Amino acid sequence: MTTQAAYSIQLAEGKHEAARELLARKLDDYNNLNSGQPDNTPLDLVVSDPATGEVLGGLSGRTSLGVCFIDMLYLPETLRRGGVGSELLARAEQEARRRGCDNAVLYTISFQAPRFYEKHGFRVFGEVPCQPAGTSRYFMIKPL
Repeated sequence: MTTQAAYSIQLAEGKHEAARELLARKLDDYNNLNSGQPDNTPLDLVVSDPATGEVLGGLSGRTSLGVCFIDMLYLPETLRRGGVGSELLARAEQEARRRGCDNAVLYTISFQAPRFYEKHGFRVFGEVPCQPAGTSRYFMIKPL
């Protein structure tokens, strides 16, 4: 006897923020139940123009179960190579340690900033070739 499936699967075209929020909330609930500790906290640092308040760049990530995940770090060309990125990273690491994190992890693309992260104590623990040809994603970790 064949039973009809009580679900369907479709490719979600476009943005589905409500679905993403539901998935994140349900996964957090599952992880909290199984780890015994509710711990998935955003970690965002914003760089803004002091005169206008305009957001120029920043760092976005989260801390979860003793690990700091750095998802994005962006600065416009005018703020690069002047110590702002180093300050962002240091402030994120300081906050992660305050939250009890032992490690920070991130990934970067070969044309982005792997040398910057290595200069700050991160080391590559995985490399995945990607496109365009000759490009790789580097997965990096740093003990805090």
